Amino acid sequence: MRYDAGHKQRTRTKVLKEAARAIRSDGPHRVGVAGIMAKAGLTHGGFYAHFDSKDDLVAATMAQMFDEALATFDRLTLGKAPAVALRAYVDFYLSPRHRDAHDTGCPLPALSADLPRLDQAARTGFAQGIERLTAALAGLIAAFGHDAAADVASSALAEMVGAISLARAIPDAKRSNAVLKRSRDALTHRLRIIEKD
Repeated sequence: MRYDAGHKQRTRTKVLKEAARAIRSDGPHRVGVAGIMAKAGLTHGGFYAHFDSKDDLVAATMAQMFDEALATFDRLTLGKAPAVALRAYVDFYLSPRHRDAHDTGCPLPALSADLPRLDQAARTGFAQGIERLTAALAGLIAAFGHDAAADVASSALAEMVGAISLARAIPDAKRSNAVLKRSRDALTHRLRIIEKD
């Protein structure tokens, strides 16, 4: 059977999306190639038409996860005044909904602890993803009028990632929600972002 020119890329993207969900949910060391391919509706044998190894898949998936994170950032912020956009992103990031989105949420809280044990290509891809997300946040912070926007963005992102990680670790929903609220309130105050209408 002959496929059109874009078939291979569409298939690769499908595999990467499934891998991104599985890696965020279960961690890179617990996922298997056969399971990812099955979820993508493909055979295990077809894997090697797209990737050289599982390590190659994990490294390629880093870019996919950050593409998804940046698409969420854009969906929440585009077309809004900088302060309103920044508040929308902080409110989303530090929400119970995002905390509970283990397989679709930001890759930073899901994977930060695993990265030191991954190969150099995956770590490099993850670092590039952090830079992309930090730059997007810094652009918004700079538009809002903060000095040293890159430093503020890096610090704010670290605080949000830490809060989500802690909130996910706490089994009691009320206490977990309180961690998110305290961080949301503190970050809102520090960034001087307005309340949403």
